[in-house]
Amino acid sequence: MANIDRLGLGTMGMSIVRNPENSIKTIHKALDEGITLFNTGEFYNASESELVVGQALKSIDRDKYFLSVKFGVLPSPEGGIYGLDVKPFNVKGHLTYSLRRLGLDYIDLYQPARQDTTVPVEELVGAIAEQVKAGYVRHIGLSMVDAETLRRACAVHPIHTVEMEYSLINRSIEKELIATAKELGVKVLAFGTVGHGLLTERALNAPANPNARGLLAPQFREQNLAMVRKLKEIADEKRCNLSQLALAWSLAKYDNVQSLIGTTSPDHLQESIDALNIELTAEDIAAIENAIPAEEIGGMGMRNFVFTDGKMSLA
Repeated sequence: MANIDRLGLGTMGMSIVRNPENSIKTIHKALDEGITLFNTGEFYNASESELVVGQALKSIDRDKYFLSVKFGVLPSPEGGIYGLDVKPFNVKGHLTYSLRRLGLDYIDLYQPARQDTTVPVEELVGAIAEQVKAGYVRHIGLSMVDAETLRRACAVHPIHTVEMEYSLINRSIEKELIATAKELGVKVLAFGTVGHGLLTERALNAPANPNARGLLAPQFREQNLAMVRKLKEIADEKRCNLSQLALAWSLAKYDNVQSLIGTTSPDHLQESIDALNIELTAEDIAAIENAIPAEEIGGMGMRNFVFTDGKMSLA
């Protein structure tokens, strides 16, 4: 059985405007259950997440939690994102706004949300390292990088954590990143374990939508859901739901990987915590991966973005 320290709480859906009470209850429940890692970003709900996280944690002793903050993604008024700003000169400005919204004197882990192909990682890490030296940041992290970039970053300053998408439908970090991180003493923090919502009962039960995009677009829907139905059979045998099984799988594969639970619901949080009790054998893991061959999932290409000189485009 995995330990509670393998889990962190992701706060992307939290808002200071829309039902902040539930978000605060969820954060406090996480603390009560022994979760100490909280993950937010300046761009989550256009900074509303930072505000509600700050409100929830203001009465908590500072040494009782570890806060990870991402920066750089540029949100648009109509929703979504339109670009990325990780210019080294602007790091201090991004950090200052986050510290004010959170009501904190320092951030435990500070990291760019993505990499810009025109910004050398050495210069970006160097700029964050200046804030470590100044006392406003404790540790430096990275997100969505390859193994080579991680090595280059570690040559400039120790990297504490690399945050990566990891699920049954996206196992790309298994090829090299996880092993490289372990060699370098870098923690791996996984997000997206339910595969953008595909690995859930909601996806199985949702009516077909001719206007859907991505994983449930009409041209991909049936082939993807056919695999999810096979996974559901295993979940039923284990007496758990799909999202619990997906989370249990992510924790069973590697001991240096932590997983984020993204929720604003105390009940959903408890459901995810209960997944720690699911024990998977090597045979179980093989059966799960046979049910969801990642290379056969359709629609993933529509989610691969790169940023060049701040501008976003499909890879």
